[in-house]
Amino acid sequence: MRQAILIEYDERIATVTLNNPEKLNALDLGMWQGLAQAMRTLSANDDLRCVVLRGAGDKAFAAGADIEEFTRMRSSAAQAAEYAQVTHAAMEAIAASRHPTVALIQGACVGGGLEIASVCDMRICGESSRFGVPVNRLGLVMSYGELGGLMALAGPAVALEIVLEGRVFGAAEAFQKRLVNRVVADAEVVAETYATARRISQGAPLVARWHKKFVRRLQEPAPLGADEQAEAYACFDTEDFRIGYQAFIAKSKPVFVGR
Repeated sequence: MRQAILIEYDERIATVTLNNPEKLNALDLGMWQGLAQAMRTLSANDDLRCVVLRGAGDKAFAAGADIEEFTRMRSSAAQAAEYAQVTHAAMEAIAASRHPTVALIQGACVGGGLEIASVCDMRICGESSRFGVPVNRLGLVMSYGELGGLMALAGPAVALEIVLEGRVFGAAEAFQKRLVNRVVADAEVVAETYATARRISQGAPLVARWHKKFVRRLQEPAPLGADEQAEAYACFDTEDFRIGYQAFIAKSKPVFVGR
């Protein structure tokens, strides 16, 4: 039986693989459920420093939803709302990950695949990667929970362009639309993504978590409270700050402990 989500470890980097290559990693219910569970488990692992998300093979990150499921599991508004609780939980588990997340994108990244990539912290793709949300051709709507990540990256005007046209476009346009951080040659996507993950993993983990928290908080309209403002200076009381400072003075490589 196919394992829907694969998890591999390399030192302090975990790789989560969407494993449905026969269908270009189209997402079924088991994959959404497995993805949510995997991300929650990894988030609780204090030994980790970075999580890479990718699709099995090099043909697709994920080519959207598994359409064959619709007649059985998403054939009415009530069924769709119930199913959405699972998809939203998976995307929230990625967005809320305590560890930085990087999407390694090869080939197609459309529909649900783009939704997943959009809630990662970074996205690196190959020159031949393709992007889009062609749900208008199916008579489907992106829900609030699905549209939020796309809007946060591209802004309302571009998000509307993507869903109104339903057009699939290339990596250069995706970069111009701010959907990806970096476009590299197809042959270099894996190496560049893991080089990025290693750079992240060598940084102080508490600092990474604070930066993720602060960026997310700054997207909320409410003004910052005094306690929130003060939290920006809590790093000075950490062991990691002392380790980093002493390593800088000694011109050596810091080894952070997450305290």
